[in-house]
Amino acid sequence: MTDGQWVRRAELSEVAAVATAFAEASRDEAVSAWVMDGHPEIMTALEKDYAPILIEETIGRDEVWIAGTGSDIRAVSLWQQVDSIERYQEEAAQARTRAEGSDLRPLHRMAAVTALLAEHHPREFPHRYLYAIATVPQWRGHGAGAAIIGNRLKQAAAQGLPVYLEASTVRSSQLYERLGFARTGAALPLPDGGPTLWPMWFRG
Repeated sequence: MTDGQWVRRAELSEVAAVATAFAEASRDEAVSAWVMDGHPEIMTALEKDYAPILIEETIGRDEVWIAGTGSDIRAVSLWQQVDSIERYQEEAAQARTRAEGSDLRPLHRMAAVTALLAEHHPREFPHRYLYAIATVPQWRGHGAGAAIIGNRLKQAAAQGLPVYLEASTVRSSQLYERLGFARTGAALPLPDGGPTLWPMWFRG
């Protein structure tokens, strides 16, 4: 830990606080910003309504790990244990259905994201998947995200589990490399001028 910084698993009683931190931290994340570009009203609605649902569902089904100091949450991460590809195929199908018959660009871009991830997610099971990680803007550069990842990689290595993620910027891929990840396979460009995703693995 740094300057009294802690890392721990979030609990259901913390959904509201964790969701608020996650929404603030994710606002300028490369994929989110591309999906919502030109539609700030949808971004606002998602932050208010969707973030709490996402955090609550992830705490219940998977794991949410947070870092902070005192009562402040500095970074939020969403982790999944992956034993099959079915959930990603289902998510892609749901996103495609929402986009059909709609002219809202964010829905079509989200369908493109989920389709890309479902098509290219590794078929190596089981593995841990760092689905998302974001740091509250004023705490970037203080090691909160790295503290979470380091904590989780240590546990994964002890369990003999590889860890997978997609980096959404060159800068983030370089950070992950310093933490022990390696780029694997071809880059995954999103359409319509979207960001490129880099598949990365940590193998202990």
